[in-house]
Amino acid sequence: MLDEALKGEIQAAYRRVLEAQGLTPRYGQRLMIAEIARTLSGIVADDSGKRISDEHVCVLEAGTGTGKTLAYLLAALPVAKARGKRLVIATATVALQEQVLHQDLPALKAHSGLDFHYALAKGRGRYLCVARLEQELDGVTGNPTLSLFEQSLVQESGDNFQALVRDMAEAYGSGSWEGDRESWSESIDDTDWRRLTIDHRQCTNRRCGHFAACAFFRARRDLETADVVVANHDLVLADLSLGGGVVLPPPGDCIYVFDEGHHLPDKALNHFAHRVGVSGSLRWLGSLKKSLTELNQALAIQPTVARLLGTLPEAIAALEPRLGEAFSLGHQLAGRPQGLADGEESHQHRFEMGRTPDALREHAGSLVTAFAELTRTLETLSDILRESLDPDKHTGLAREQAEAWLPLMALLHGRALEAHGLWQAYAEADTGGEPPQARWMTLERFGGDPELTFSASPVSAAPTLARTLWGSCYGAVVTSATLTALGRFERLQERAGLANRYRYQRLPSPFDYSRAVLSVPREAVDPADREAHERAIIDFVGGLGADEAVLMLFSSRAQLRAVEKALPSAQREGVLAQDRLPKRELIERHRARVDAGKGSIIFGLASFAEGIDLPGDYLTHVVITRLPFAVPDDPVGATLAEWIESQGGNPFMRISVPDASIKLVQACGRLIRKEADRGRITLLDRRVLTRRYGRALLDALPPFVREIDGVTEGV
Repeated sequence: MLDEALKGEIQAAYRRVLEAQGLTPRYGQRLMIAEIARTLSGIVADDSGKRISDEHVCVLEAGTGTGKTLAYLLAALPVAKARGKRLVIATATVALQEQVLHQDLPALKAHSGLDFHYALAKGRGRYLCVARLEQELDGVTGNPTLSLFEQSLVQESGDNFQALVRDMAEAYGSGSWEGDRESWSESIDDTDWRRLTIDHRQCTNRRCGHFAACAFFRARRDLETADVVVANHDLVLADLSLGGGVVLPPPGDCIYVFDEGHHLPDKALNHFAHRVGVSGSLRWLGSLKKSLTELNQALAIQPTVARLLGTLPEAIAALEPRLGEAFSLGHQLAGRPQGLADGEESHQHRFEMGRTPDALREHAGSLVTAFAELTRTLETLSDILRESLDPDKHTGLAREQAEAWLPLMALLHGRALEAHGLWQAYAEADTGGEPPQARWMTLERFGGDPELTFSASPVSAAPTLARTLWGSCYGAVVTSATLTALGRFERLQERAGLANRYRYQRLPSPFDYSRAVLSVPREAVDPADREAHERAIIDFVGGLGADEAVLMLFSSRAQLRAVEKALPSAQREGVLAQDRLPKRELIERHRARVDAGKGSIIFGLASFAEGIDLPGDYLTHVVITRLPFAVPDDPVGATLAEWIESQGGNPFMRISVPDASIKLVQACGRLIRKEADRGRITLLDRRVLTRRYGRALLDALPPFVREIDGVTEGV
């Protein structure tokens, strides 16, 4: 229940912000504040502060212009502080994260009268490792861990790496740089950065001699006092996969806000997937075997370490032939016993319904056993090396040697753990009646050498999210401009594991959508006739006004290029194609043309249907060449579709149409970005009129004025 004091605090803060910034209260924004405050304040907890009620999540679709960020900050922050919880704001994109951190939170702090502290949370891999930096300053010859994996990185790094190291050391030492990758003044090559950072397994935490100066732990200390933590979806998911409370506060102490929440299910699936290359595994095992002499010379003085190192030759010998057999067996199952054909860049083979063939399942079982033994050995070695850094522990190893070799041993442990997880996914049988795992293989070439990558992934993140996120957090808000499919929340619930008992609401938009026309012109054809559809697009481009600002969205790169190539040279000069220019430069050129009073046409792919913000005259016409049905080559989606069909369902209506509805709403959403915006949306796909799902797709769109075959509906 929202008590009067808390309600008054939120209302007063809202009034102050509106007055200070000269803003007008928005109906949808007020509803959003009320819904979030009502949900979060209604959470019941025991005397220790642990949540015991189960209606602690609200899911709110709020279109562009609602003022979502201000609404969830104003509503959730006072409740979080009153309940002694931390507010974690998680975004899907860097752009929104920077907006929240550098615009919205400072403005709220300055004008609302609320007293709070905020900080940015980033993963360990985004920060400089001071120990690594020092090793690079001293020269690579003094670092024994380079003997195994990192020599290749040294060879790949540019000539300017040592100059970069010196500049970083000076900047970090003087305090002019905080040690995170994003705030460095120039772009840092991925290869160079990998030499200067580490992951959670390699880090020695408080046992590191550079702990007091550590960039990551300095940032962590800021987090400990922050009322609001700004993160991203990936970091929240990574923290949950480690058990929670590792980088971010424990879930039970958090109220999460997932902005751009429609991305969360896909982000989660990526975290739960396994991918391991056979040739890559053989390479790191071979490197380990070659370095055993060096490892023994450095570490075998300690009896337990000596015994463990002594088991490695046998463990490697057990794995190498098994991996070779997996390589051969995989090629046979993929129908490529001799490898890729000449001119063939890659080949993907998906196992129907995710079923692992008996021979491969049996072989995967032997690899699970072998990798389990290697993983246990490497984990124990890592633990001993980590303990050796503690002056109160007497392991028999000198701190200097342990510190030098721990990053390598932890890296090896991580590689072995990844391989174990992958082969376990291939060895285990799926639970009857439940969706299976997707399993597939990819044949590729890297530097001319063949690689066979085995992959496995759940087809739904719902069970894991339901358990590790919604079931463990104190409270949560999920919001985005596009959460519903065909006007309903069911598809999001199914994908994200959100229970029916949670609160769901679609908030009214402040925009007048009658200022835009949605047109399905006579030129629109069925894309099944590829040549006719392509010709219709070309003819339509030719009929565009010379002063129009147009975003034309294509479903395939091949069609985009074909249309561009077929245009007369004079028209082609007015086209800015996504695959020809970097996104930022393309947008800048488009804006410059419009500012100069000229027309401009952007040819974009699916990524331009979301996140492009061109208000006012910068965009007056959105052209959607084809309904945005997903390309049917995704192994996860294909496996899920097979399973739904096996259960008597219709995967097209259950998955493809709802997902296309979301994407179509997002694409149309590029046009109206401000209250005064107007323009036209043209759909060049006649299926929206001829197929039974077409009406549902149209009815899920905002209430644009409709013009079908040149006739305005209702007139």
